[in-house]
Amino acid sequence: MDSQALRFDGRVVLVTGAGGGLGRTYALAFAERGASVIVNDLGGDIKGEGKSSSAADKVVEEIRAKGGKAVANYDSVEAGEKLVQTALDAFGRIDIVVNNAGILRDRSFARISDADWDIIHRVHLKGAFLITRAAWNHMKNQKFGRIIMTSSAAGIYGNFGQANYSAAKLGLVGLSNTLAIEGTKYNIHSNCIAPTAGSRLTQTVMPQDLLDALKPEYVTPLVLWLCHESCQETGSLFEVGAGWVGKLRWERSLGAIIRQKNRPMTPEAVRDEWAKISDFDNADKPQTIQDSINPLYQVLSQTDSEKGMSMNPTSQGTSLSTSSIDPVKAIGQKLPLTTYTYSHLEPILYALGVGMSTRDPDHLKFLYEGSEDFSCLPSFGVIVSQAAFMSGGLASVPGLNIDFTRVLHGEQYLEIYKPLPTSGEMTSHATVADIMDKGSGAIILLDVHTYHGVDLVCYNQFSVFVVGAGGFGGKRSSSKAKATANPPSRPPDVVVTDATNADQAALYRLSGDWNPLHIDPSFAAMGGFEKPILHGLCSFGFSARHVLKHFANNDVTKFKAIKVRFAKPVLPGQTLQTEMWKEGNRIFLQTKVKDTGEIAIAGAYVDLTSTENNLESKGPVQDGGLQSDLVFDEISRRVKDLGEQLVKKVNAVFQWDITKDGKPASQWTIDLKSGSGEVYRGKARGRADTSFTLSDEDFMELVLGNLNPQKAFFAGKLKVKGNIMLSQKLEMILKDYAKL
Repeated sequence: MDSQALRFDGRVVLVTGAGGGLGRTYALAFAERGASVIVNDLGGDIKGEGKSSSAADKVVEEIRAKGGKAVANYDSVEAGEKLVQTALDAFGRIDIVVNNAGILRDRSFARISDADWDIIHRVHLKGAFLITRAAWNHMKNQKFGRIIMTSSAAGIYGNFGQANYSAAKLGLVGLSNTLAIEGTKYNIHSNCIAPTAGSRLTQTVMPQDLLDALKPEYVTPLVLWLCHESCQETGSLFEVGAGWVGKLRWERSLGAIIRQKNRPMTPEAVRDEWAKISDFDNADKPQTIQDSINPLYQVLSQTDSEKGMSMNPTSQGTSLSTSSIDPVKAIGQKLPLTTYTYSHLEPILYALGVGMSTRDPDHLKFLYEGSEDFSCLPSFGVIVSQAAFMSGGLASVPGLNIDFTRVLHGEQYLEIYKPLPTSGEMTSHATVADIMDKGSGAIILLDVHTYHGVDLVCYNQFSVFVVGAGGFGGKRSSSKAKATANPPSRPPDVVVTDATNADQAALYRLSGDWNPLHIDPSFAAMGGFEKPILHGLCSFGFSARHVLKHFANNDVTKFKAIKVRFAKPVLPGQTLQTEMWKEGNRIFLQTKVKDTGEIAIAGAYVDLTSTENNLESKGPVQDGGLQSDLVFDEISRRVKDLGEQLVKKVNAVFQWDITKDGKPASQWTIDLKSGSGEVYRGKARGRADTSFTLSDEDFMELVLGNLNPQKAFFAGKLKVKGNIMLSQKLEMILKDYAKL
């Protein structure tokens, strides 16, 4: 194990049902990494009958033979206090509880007896409750605890013949979620896993060859990570098996509100709105009980409506907000002109606000007006234009009656046409470019063109989300919106960490964003934040300068455009981690809060006129020595000649994920939907209609006609996602245009 290995020295772990299967592998793994382990096993059969000490004793012997520390416990999980007392007597503390013990009494629902129902709940649900309760106060007093509940796919999705088992297993999810909430302030974390592994419980529902392939050892690493002191995950549910781990979450449709003024709510009305109730487009993803009941509060706060109310984007009912929007009146409206006059002071102040420092010699050109190549950071382009967005001009637009206390900055696009002057007067022309109805809110696209004299210097698109202003019957998407783009599915080429300081927001606001949310604790608390948050455009500035330094050598003339989506807030003092991928002259990026792992800026990219080849780290094998690259280069040349004809014939975007030796090696996109067509390296900038995954060798065999696509698909050599029928059009292109 390397120096970064996860150790459990000094920790005491109680694993129930540890005499075999998953529990045994947990116990062995914890002990191997330094923990003292209580190996609990009643020694009964899978129906909960009988008792024996041999199962637990054998595991204890295994651990001790390897130099580990372990003691056995043979009590039923219903004797929770006794199990925890064993830990206290042997090792003086209890740090981690893995509730793993379980039995089965599988019968179809009609044949389940009271005894079958009760014993399953006593062992799985009540047993976990009793053991965890016995450990709880010890964990609280020591300000540390890690708890694992073992659910099941049967509990999450249901399974024939397991009604008793399913009910108990889903109950454990609810128990774990509540413990996570109550334990937060005591550093007690609780998570739930739904493992699929070969064991005596799964042997009744799985064929033997599958049991042999699903080793318990493929589940154990997740359990150890969730129990480590450095893991901050809590209140989560994971499916795990065969070496795969996935996290689950709830999703809820926007729904429809059926209540109407002075009328009873009828089942017929529910029936008539069923399509809206079941429509998961733009669905919510509630994470807390507050998220769950928030729509109800919104409804109750509204006055009765003649037509009823709906949260559904296509509804013609009254909005849930005091806002009202008439797109016909608003779209195309111009806002009052704004001017921004500045000296060298403002660009320097902005550079300091986005984290630049004289400690870095590369930053001096942005901080010292006497520098030979004194320059404005390209992202200063949002500052010279933001008055059009922040000066209240939207309030004067006909058809936009919106509650400005519910306005959020959702996305930002900035394009630079000329390097920004280090001083001068800028004039901005702003237009409402489009409005989208997202059901839970409205998105207003504000296009701002900024001039220095007669010269167009930059263009901004502010994407403004108005909470609760949806439901006016508008369109859900817009061709005028500058699209975000996901990064390639490989490790980033460059990763940069940059710490903000406690006064970062106080400093950044001096560039003109005076929102008290970023400075006043009481105002921030009204918005639901524990403290004032950092400006999204401040994080934007950090990310932009990271790309500028590492891929353009701080040459502002190479910076063309940037697009970002603001995903999560950042607190002053937290550390930003910008991950960057180079694909031609486009740098894909995402920025995380290193302290929490949450993504603050997503779907982002920077377009450069050219790039410096100074990558600091390498991803997987890519773009080198691949025969498929020659084919795509040839297709690219042909598309340049015949692109318009192909776009008319095909009208689709295809993404290719090429592998080499089983690893991701290259990505290509054939866009025969936009303009005159384009072939480029990397993931599709928008949404691919069809995606293909296959090896470099199989790709060449397919192109040369030696491999039938249908046979490749059914043999597992070719994986296809999306519209499979469109692949027939692509087959024609490969045959006609990829002759080398």
